[in-house]
Amino acid sequence: MNHASANMLVGPASPNAVMAPKIDLADSATLIERSFQQRFGRGPAWIAAAPGRVNLIGEHTDYNDGFVLPMAIERYVVAAAAPAQAGESGAESPGDAAASGAKATAPFPPISLVSTAAAEPERFRLGDCDFRQLAPWARYVYGVLMGCREHGFTVPAMNVLIDSTVPLGGGLSSSAALEVAIATLIEAIAGRRLDPIAKALLCQKAEHEYAGVPCGIMDQFSSVFGQTDQLLLLDCRSRRLRMAPLADPEIEVLIINTNVKRELSAGEYARRRSECQAAASALGVASLRDATPDMLDQNQAALDPTLLRRARHVIGENARTLAAADCMTAGRWPELGRLMYASHASLRDDYEVSCTELDLLVQLARESGDAGAIIGSRMTGGGFGGCTVSLVRRCHLAQAAASIAEEYRRRTGIEPTIFTTRPAQGAQILRGLVPRIRIVRSP
Repeated sequence: MNHASANMLVGPASPNAVMAPKIDLADSATLIERSFQQRFGRGPAWIAAAPGRVNLIGEHTDYNDGFVLPMAIERYVVAAAAPAQAGESGAESPGDAAASGAKATAPFPPISLVSTAAAEPERFRLGDCDFRQLAPWARYVYGVLMGCREHGFTVPAMNVLIDSTVPLGGGLSSSAALEVAIATLIEAIAGRRLDPIAKALLCQKAEHEYAGVPCGIMDQFSSVFGQTDQLLLLDCRSRRLRMAPLADPEIEVLIINTNVKRELSAGEYARRRSECQAAASALGVASLRDATPDMLDQNQAALDPTLLRRARHVIGENARTLAAADCMTAGRWPELGRLMYASHASLRDDYEVSCTELDLLVQLARESGDAGAIIGSRMTGGGFGGCTVSLVRRCHLAQAAASIAEEYRRRTGIEPTIFTTRPAQGAQILRGLVPRIRIVRSP
């Protein structure tokens, strides 16, 4: 199996050919095991995986202490590792260590990172390295490894191979999946677990401090806590989770990638976050989670127009998210669809994070929905490109996807990437001792 080709459309010739095939996690584990053997001359000792996520509704609310309704997807980052042998990654031989008086575990263990998506490997000594000199993808890994050490885990000298079926730059949290996969790999190596919330926060901290992206907690929580056939209603203030089952087996989640790339660290994400803080301050609340529609109406004249729009989106999106979770649980699909379209309109007009290609995909989905094929659709992720998420009845799925792909291609000249998923299981150890030892909590 070739993951690069699996992430591409397999051709527009027929409705059945327009969607990328399902990718089985067991196949991904087999592939990375073979690749590790070819790269390092031996098999991995440990393999771990963590999924990307799609957010059904509740966008740009997580860093406002609000509500989100994400799910883990059936696309994973898989990480495999084995101890470094003498001469690899700067690892010392036992004789060298004894001669130098070094401890069995080096204070700055040498790490070799290889990604199937990167042309060159990255090598560094953990704790004795200017991480800013690393490739951007490797900084996420470095940050997580440092966080694990701060939580009392010993990180050995090792070789690590990373493979991913989560589309990059599509708003499906490939970065959080990478972070959580690495943290889970360290759990497999150590034979003990982090507290799951501490694990998600460790990964979020790595993204803040080592990648420069001031993300909320949704992405990491989704990758850690995801469950099969369940969406997660997450209160980002209390960090409490409530499961919202996708019980109807005839409903599929359709993800369409515009293949327009965005870069959150370029400043727009940080700007929106700053604008929300300014709006909350102007309204006299700690965060926009505490603001109400009445409060916004009473202060409308005093608020800067941009801040007014940002606050209106967050206040409305929190209400839509809570309502959507109830609709999901009760199977009230038409109402859920209306909430999804309203969410997209708010992100487009009030939060101003959509783009022409996202708007077109949502429009095409809505036109298909008029015929009963698609329940609801919206942009998902940070915005400025990336993906849409739609709820589709399985009996209409192939034809609706083919129709949307053809029209999107005709109007933009861009080939979309399309796949379906059901809510998936979160991070897991695929090789190595599954920890049953005491939970290691935050220091």
